[in-house]
Amino acid sequence: MSGSGTRDALVQAGIALLEETGSTEIGLREIARRAGVSHGAPRRWFPTRKALLGALAEVGLRDLALTLAAAGDSRDADITEWARAYIEFAWARPAVFTLIFRHDLLEGSGAGLRSVSTPLFERLVTQVRNTRPELDPLTTATALWVGVHGIAVLSTTGALTLAAPGVDIDDLIRRVVRDALG
Repeated sequence: MSGSGTRDALVQAGIALLEETGSTEIGLREIARRAGVSHGAPRRWFPTRKALLGALAEVGLRDLALTLAAAGDSRDADITEWARAYIEFAWARPAVFTLIFRHDLLEGSGAGLRSVSTPLFERLVTQVRNTRPELDPLTTATALWVGVHGIAVLSTTGALTLAAPGVDIDDLIRRVVRDALG
């Protein structure tokens, strides 16, 4: 296996293990075993646990970016579709979604996550600007993201069902978008 092939195999094994266990407490030995490399191989690519988690979060952010792009986030698409895609990503990949926002685990990872995450938010700001040019796009996009992220987190952890059993998620999404856009 080539050097970059080894790294890619380790990252893919790490993503699979993260999604399988739902925990960021994944070990390099198990990842190496699953990737079919020696137990010392991960240290060449990931000298620290933070470096490994950063690489996994980068994959998650790139996958989220693809999901949002498919929903039309860079065009004048309905922002409700962006919100639905964001929440559905959280539902489909809750461990990866959670990791993406665990700054306590990722700070200092060296993964350069802002180079992936910043354009995602900038596209939302642009989408808001294109949809409602009379509103402050940064504040509006921030309010929208906070509301949508709240639905994603509360629904993936089961807290939303406990607090508001029977709530219609689609209606909730529409309300958050409507409230943010005025």
